[in-house]
This record gives sequence, C-alpha cells and structure tokens, in this order.
Amino acid sequence: AERVTERDAANDELQHRLKNKTSTIHAVLHQVLHDQPQVWSSIDHRIRALSATDDLIARVDGSGCDIKDLLRSELGPYGHVRFSLNGEPLFLPAKLAVSLALIFHELATNAGKYGAFSAANGMLQVSWSVSYDSLNIPLLQITWDETEGPTVENVGAPGFGTKLLQSALRAFDGRTEISFLKTGVHCTMQCRIPAS
Repeated sequence: AERVTERDAANDELQHRLKNKTSTIHAVLHQVLHDQPQVWSSIDHRIRALSATDDLIARVDGSGCDIKDLLRSELGPYGHVRFSLNGEPLFLPAKLAVSLALIFHELATNAGKYGAFSAANGMLQVSWSVSYDSLNIPLLQITWDETEGPTVENVGAPGFGTKLLQSALRAFDGRTEISFLKTGVHCTMQCRIPAS
C-alpha cells in the first residue's frame, strides 16, 4: 500500500508540473503573439486541446487512455447526435494518444468550420480496427468519414493543419491520407501501436 501511495503522490506531482508547464507555455506565447491575433488564434486552441488530452491521460494513471474516451473528449463539444464511434475497446499508450488527439482535434476543427459539423444534417462516423503484421506487431487502422456536409469546391495549399495530419503519426511508422469527396472529408490513418 505504501508503494502505491508513493507512486500516486509522484504521479500527482508530475501532472501538476505538466499542467504548470502547459500554462506557462500558453502565457508566454500569448504575450509574444499579442500583436498577431490570427497566429495566436491558430495556436491557442491547439494548446488547449493538448492540455485537455493531458488531463484525460492523467485520469487513467498517466499511462494512456481508451480510443473512444479520447474521441468523445475531442468531439463532445459538437454534440453526441452528430457522430458515431465504431470499434472494440482499445487502449492507447500515452504518446500515441497525444498524437491522435492532435489529429482528431484538427479534423474536428475543420469539420466545424467547413465540413460535416457546419451543416444542419452533417454526420461523422469514426471506425477503427487492429490487425497484426508478420512480426505480430499490432497495427491500428482508423477511418474518419464525414457525410451530408457542404461540398468542398476548392482545396487550398497545404497549411499547418494538413502538415500536422501528414506528420503526426510518423513516430509510429504511420501515415495519414485525406480526401475531399463530394460526400465530405474522408481520412484514413494507420500506425503501429507501441508497447505500453
């Protein structure tokens, strides 16, 4: 019992320090970018998303979280009737959870501005499954499908969000592919799941 108490105390202290660090980074960036409101607004919500993800991971002993809990955390503000989540319970180690949280946040933000969440009848379906390669390493496949949103007529040059989507899973030998279909955004993600 004593070891558990010591571990809990250490974990609480670590989470406290992480929260302070995130708050400090947030404050410093806000001060530096006070005269660049557009740049600040593009960074502000990403830092808040990271902080929310850290809080979620902290609630499950700092080791990671279930993919469905992560998606609900990111999609919750848009209303439960607007999306469906399909897949078996799947535990995500902390580093992968943070990378996926950034991707989900970026996709949800885009859905709110331009996609399914910006239309009265827009819907999102997120599905995931796990398979194994020849070395028995688990591979995660995720599909993000938006429907009934406005048609995307023109896709601009890749910005910060697109570059983030393309690079966030590289540390896990992963890739992200996004298509702008007439029915809505279609995004597939694949990566290995590291050991906890």
